[in-house]
Amino acid sequence: MIAQVLLVSAQVQTRSGVRVLQAVSFGAFSRVQSVTSSGVRGVRDVWSNYAELRGARDENQALKQQLADLEVRLQEQRALAARTAKLTELLELKQAGPLPTIAAEVIGGNPNATPGIREITIDRGTADGVQPSMAVIGPKGIVGRVIGSPAAHAARVQLIIDRNAAAGALVERTRDGGLIVGAAGQPPLALEMVSQLADIKVGDLVVSSGIDGIYPKGYAIGWIETLEKGKESGRGLYWTVAVRPAIDFNSLEEVLVVLVPPRPATVEDEAPAPPGARK
Repeated sequence: MIAQVLLVSAQVQTRSGVRVLQAVSFGAFSRVQSVTSSGVRGVRDVWSNYAELRGARDENQALKQQLADLEVRLQEQRALAARTAKLTELLELKQAGPLPTIAAEVIGGNPNATPGIREITIDRGTADGVQPSMAVIGPKGIVGRVIGSPAAHAARVQLIIDRNAAAGALVERTRDGGLIVGAAGQPPLALEMVSQLADIKVGDLVVSSGIDGIYPKGYAIGWIETLEKGKESGRGLYWTVAVRPAIDFNSLEEVLVVLVPPRPATVEDEAPAPPGARK
């Protein structure tokens, strides 16, 4: 029966002129081809997606590495820009000031010292003309003075906020004189020996007076932060004045050493004032 059906199908034609056997065979094989083609296409797509995914992962890793490198370079450029800005300020101060100075870099501190003792080490010494008690300044004001015996290429600097430090000072606005000293609290400076008759206010700028024979006159020390009536003493009533330093000692990196030997303290003698300082 199967043979007869096949024989008849091979002889009978459809309306389109195609034999029945050929039409049936083509339909069956086309179905098989469609299924096979779909399977092959699916396998090919899966493989392509896998290969592309691996390529994307590798590209992602490369982009991450490039991003990390760029972030490092950005940090380096920021650090370089900040250092350049500080060096520019020092250069402008050096060129504008009438005093001979030499730039120095802070190479060490004194973290293990007794609380209240504040010192730094700079990379300039006797070979550069540095002598004991020479003043050390920064673009924003007074830093401190050289102490001890400097080495050939290094020196210790006592910061103005050291509890044993002191300097002649005056209030720029009123010209009332006093003595600036290091204090244990915050802010770390105090202005002493200022009479309560003086018309000083919170926010007034305190500058060096030059009478101590070490610090040049007119350089900023800090701003009055608090002002209270002090206790009575043999010289009368004095203000209790706390002063916020003009220098940020926590980020001190470069300074200028004033190459002028100290002289005996005197009230009448005055050191040269910096450019723009009010007389």
